Amino acid sequence: MLPTPYKSRRRVQLVCLLTPLCLTNFTSAVQPFPEVSDLPEQAEMPDPLVMFDGTPVTSPQQWFDQRRPELKALFQHYMYGCMPPPPDDISWTVDRANDDFFNGKAVKKEVVIDFGPPGTPDLHLLVVIPKGRQGPAPVILGMNFCGNHTLVKDDSVAIPDTWVYGGCPGNENNRSTAGGRGGRMDRWPVEYVIDRGYALASFCTTNLDPDSDVNDFTDGVHPHYFKPGQTEPGPHDWGTIAAWAWGAHRAVDYLSTDPLIDDERIAVYGHSRNGKAALLAAAFDERIDLAMPHQSGWGGMAPNRDNVGESVKSINRKKTWFNDVFPQFNDQVNRFPFDQHSLVALVAPSPVLVTNAVEDEWADPEGQFRVLQAADSVYRFLGVEGLAADRRPELGQLVDSTLGYYIRAGKHSVTHGDWEVFLNFADKQFQSREFTPLLDGKSLEGRTANDWPSPFKLIQSS
Repeated sequence: MLPTPYKSRRRVQLVCLLTPLCLTNFTSAVQPFPEVSDLPEQAEMPDPLVMFDGTPVTSPQQWFDQRRPELKALFQHYMYGCMPPPPDDISWTVDRANDDFFNGKAVKKEVVIDFGPPGTPDLHLLVVIPKGRQGPAPVILGMNFCGNHTLVKDDSVAIPDTWVYGGCPGNENNRSTAGGRGGRMDRWPVEYVIDRGYALASFCTTNLDPDSDVNDFTDGVHPHYFKPGQTEPGPHDWGTIAAWAWGAHRAVDYLSTDPLIDDERIAVYGHSRNGKAALLAAAFDERIDLAMPHQSGWGGMAPNRDNVGESVKSINRKKTWFNDVFPQFNDQVNRFPFDQHSLVALVAPSPVLVTNAVEDEWADPEGQFRVLQAADSVYRFLGVEGLAADRRPELGQLVDSTLGYYIRAGKHSVTHGDWEVFLNFADKQFQSREFTPLLDGKSLEGRTANDWPSPFKLIQSS
């Protein structure tokens, strides 16, 4: 069984996901937050255990009932924009299934998740689950840049028809081709993850919202959530990073119902800008049990108040990542009523692993460690271990406490060694047991959300 704090965090889920958080298209709740220019200057990262009005947080119950919802509202109001509530009309279909993947070591299926108003893009989720363990498998939910077909060299995996980055393998005019199959296997060692006993689920973030230089919110999920007559986001509406994080929540909607997946051991991972989205996803969804933002930089783990490498001002050159209020902090970062340590605190008491490379100074590895130090007080306030290190570790040394840190030699990239660290950390935090995901003898092809048993009864494998 997982430690009690995991279950406590999940109990909050039913309240927090449905609580109106900010003034947007999605709620009529009016928040009394001042204009950016009227916020007081604070040179240091604000204490996360002090309410916006200066009232100290004196109990865990007050944290969950008052301060945590307030922080979520602040982050949405001033930075990421407000995400819509979970859709009422979500459904999915299992497609392109293979019960004998990796020469019999795994089950592969592609899940098409449909949600939102008519015309909203479907989310295409690749799910690969190990066989040969007893019970449901823990899962790493990862966000990829170039399409699911680049993660494995298999002709059956669907090629996306949405915009992709120019640097993606097999790219032709920002569209994917069969030439990209398996082109990101060096960054996504899926078979190694399976051999370690973990399932891997992944979706391409541009499936939800393209990240092109001309992105004006006319494509992706955003226009389908505009109010009648609206043609562009309001100042507090969600940006691209929030859309990607919200998409991860839709993936969790499916994963938490799959009887082959352990819904109490769901980790979310992302690299760089996807790392920003991974951390935000974990902060806003209590069903996610572990966050692994890798080299996430500003808007992720780096403190907004630093000016090392990247900065708030430089990151806002990408005009769609955040809401329209965030750029107002470009030249007045000390007015932030929070910093990224408070985003980490929203994940508490679940684990967070922060990973970096020493040559990736643009992402401020030292500042990211200080963010963990500043979030430590909330974890300990909630009665769990925080960061078990008082200084940044040496290269190649993993701090595997609830708040974990790792830095290696090298640059901004993803290596096989990084994945070893991710899974070593997950092994400890998930207190791994031997499980076997098992099939019920039925084909996975064409199954829908209504086909899964509820409550789920595991069938022991022979």
